[in-house]
Amino acid sequence: MSVFQALVLALLQGITELFPVSSLGHSVVLPSLLHWRIDQRDPSFLAFLTLLHVGTATALFIYFRTEWFAIIAALVRSAVSGRLSGSAEERLGWRLVAGTVPVGFAGVLLESKVKDLFATPKLAAAFLIVNGAIMLAGERLRRRAAAFDAGRTGLEQLSFGAAILIGSSQILAFVPGISRSGSTIVGGLLANLKHEAAARFSFLLATPVIAAAGVLEVPQLFVASARPSLPVYALGGLVAGVAAYVSVAYLMRYFRGGRLDPFAIYCAAFGVVSLILLSR
Repeated sequence: MSVFQALVLALLQGITELFPVSSLGHSVVLPSLLHWRIDQRDPSFLAFLTLLHVGTATALFIYFRTEWFAIIAALVRSAVSGRLSGSAEERLGWRLVAGTVPVGFAGVLLESKVKDLFATPKLAAAFLIVNGAIMLAGERLRRRAAAFDAGRTGLEQLSFGAAILIGSSQILAFVPGISRSGSTIVGGLLANLKHEAAARFSFLLATPVIAAAGVLEVPQLFVASARPSLPVYALGGLVAGVAAYVSVAYLMRYFRGGRLDPFAIYCAAFGVVSLILLSR
């Protein structure tokens, strides 16, 4: 992988990780479309993508730092005292914990099978189409309300059960082509959250999940074959982080009134065109 290719993938990941269009799907499909001679079966490639995700997680933590400091402090107080105080930060923190547990178990169980999907661009393109269908379905359910967010609630009304269901939807994103943020935002809409609240919970959920993936996979970067490229990989992580920060700042404003339809149409169209080109 050249420096140019690494930086293109870093910029792509930083933008598409938070936009509900599947960064993983794009990272698997694009090198094949461009005929880049990258061995996507090499363990260092998955580790490189994970390092890009760590850059994204860092950007998310920085953007939501005020909330995260309050959440972490509330969880520590709750754990030390052995009781719940009922504060908003504590409620949100334990719901984030509940939403993270299912995807953590699934990641441990499915890790080896997921890695095999990284060398199947056609499958990723097909699931990009599925990803578009999921988001269109979520928006159609949302339109049943009389207005954009009529009757929907904020995070303060989110139940533990709903948090677990939203967190479990992240398991779908193990398949390249299915967007983690898209599936969790749709899950939030199904849990009757407002668009902005669904997006906020999705982005907060991303931080511990991506950080955990980094702890597991980044050591692969230190194998003998990957060490010479570490400076490039680190630069890629920085680029991904900057792109992600800009993306989350834009999306938090967008989802105050924006919908998932444009992202759904893009995913479906990109998936169809990619399938045609990859089949030629």
